[in-house]
This record gives sequence, C-alpha cells and structure tokens, in this order.
Amino acid sequence: MSTEPAIRIDNLVKRYAPAKGARGTSPEGKLALGGVSFDVPQGSIFGLLGPNGAGKSTLINILAGLINKTSGTAEIWGFDIDQHRRNASRSIGIVPQEIVFDPFFTPHEVLENQAGFYGIPAALRRSEALLEAVRLADKRDAYARTLSGGMKRRLLVAKAMVHSPPILVLDEPTAGVDVDLRRQLWELVSELNREGVTVVLTTHYLEEAEELCDRIAIINHGQVIADKPTRELVGMAREKVVAVTAADDLAAAPLHEAFAKVEWDGARDVTVTYDKDRLNAGQVLAILQAQGLVIADVTTREADLEDVFVQLTAAA
Repeated sequence: MSTEPAIRIDNLVKRYAPAKGARGTSPEGKLALGGVSFDVPQGSIFGLLGPNGAGKSTLINILAGLINKTSGTAEIWGFDIDQHRRNASRSIGIVPQEIVFDPFFTPHEVLENQAGFYGIPAALRRSEALLEAVRLADKRDAYARTLSGGMKRRLLVAKAMVHSPPILVLDEPTAGVDVDLRRQLWELVSELNREGVTVVLTTHYLEEAEELCDRIAIINHGQVIADKPTRELVGMAREKVVAVTAADDLAAAPLHEAFAKVEWDGARDVTVTYDKDRLNAGQVLAILQAQGLVIADVTTREADLEDVFVQLTAAA
C-alpha cells in the first residue's frame, strides 16, 4: 500500500453565486468552503464531522463530481478531479444520505444497472458477491421498495461498491436507522475496511465516530478547525466530571471558584465539572470534604468526542 493519501484536499474553496433578485444576500454569494485542506490516509476510517451547514455535504458533492469547486485542488487516489475526472470517479464510491434507487427494480437489477453505468462488462460484474456481502442474497429478486430501511441502506453500500473503488464515502449512513441496523451496517463497513477499503464517514452520532474512526477532521463555517487522530482529539478536552452522592441531604450546592460548573439535585447528588489543567479529581473531592460534605459514593467521567466537538464548534 502506498503512503500517498487516499484523498488530498488543498485550499478548497466553494462560493455559491447569489440568487438573482434575492434580498439581503451578499453580492459575492455564499461561501460554503473557505480554503479547506486535509488528507485522508489510505486504509483508514476517517471521520468528517461538523454541525449542519458546516460544508460537509458541499465537500462530498465536489468529490462526487456533482458540484464544481470555485478554487483549490482535490485528488482522489492520486487523480486530480479536474484533470482526471473519469479516473477520480472510478476510485470513489458514494453512499448518499438519501435513499436513491428505482423502487421497482430488484436489488440484483439495481446493481447490474449501476455496473452498466460504469461500463463494466457482464462477465466482470460482482452483483451476486455484493449481495452476499451485504446480506441481501435472499432478497435478490424482491422489489427494492419492499426492503426494510436497514436493507435499503445496505443496498446503497453495495451499489457504491459495484466498480470496486478503493475509497467509500458514507454521508450520514445511519440517519433514522435503529440501533440493531446501525450495528449491522458498521460491521459491514468495518469488514470492508479490513479488506483494504478506505472509508470516509460523516455522522451526527459522535459516539460512532469516536469508536470507529482512526482520524477525525471537524469542519465548521467552511473551515477545518481540527484534524487529528481520534484519541489525540479526544484528549484535547479540558473539562472532566466528578459525580458525588453525599451521605446526607445537603442544605445547598457546594460551590468553589475553581469549579467550572456545579449541578445539584436538591438532595444528595452533586455533579462537579472542572478544568483538568487546574484541578484533579482528588483535589475536587478534598474541596467538597473541606466544606463538610460526607461522601457516600463517587464516580468520574472522562471527556469524550462530544465534549471536544461542542467545545471547538462553540469557539469557532
């Protein structure tokens, strides 16, 4: 495997032209991407996260060839999307957020038609193998409209893989899918990754991203505000939490100037949020005990990706 990135984005800009006759719009149009740069390592599961309207879908649509960039460069598997559009397109498979296939085709027909669009000869098509891989072989000849939501999602993955691309992009693949089907989908994606497919994932389920992704970039207002290995990114969180249950009901919440936040349930339970660069858990407990609180139980919570995400996007 080459050390070259699977996807290279360099100073990518997209500005949408202003709507004709629209009031209150900038004469320069809306800036969706303002100089985005990052690399997706080969063989990784790469998370692309951000709030709604951050620019994630615009970036994916540029890679898919559905939107023209304003400036900057993007390479897919070493192919510039402008100079080598055909090779770039054949190197990537996109699983869109929306369910997009003809409901009157069977899963087998959906895959055969998609393979035809890529000019793959009938003898080289992998429709049967793909249906097996996404556990839809028994639904081969059923109308696609009769499939459950999870089956339709898995069919979209198979559809994106008909031309055997080395890169798979999943745009909010588990939106509206129940917990069991989410688990099945991630098992499938993880298996593809183990077979060498580079995966790019956008999701609003941050616990999924934290568990699955090797590296994560966070984009906000069209700018990359973080791009780090997942564990390093989670380690950026400054705040930690200590939850304490007192031996007796408290008359008031225990306060201290070193605490970032204190939550009290009006009885015995107190949750203290503190800056780990200023205090540690032992010092928090010592402060509480110095105020006369007798501790019956204590638990601590480490920061997670959601804490970092909120911290970074709120500051940006």
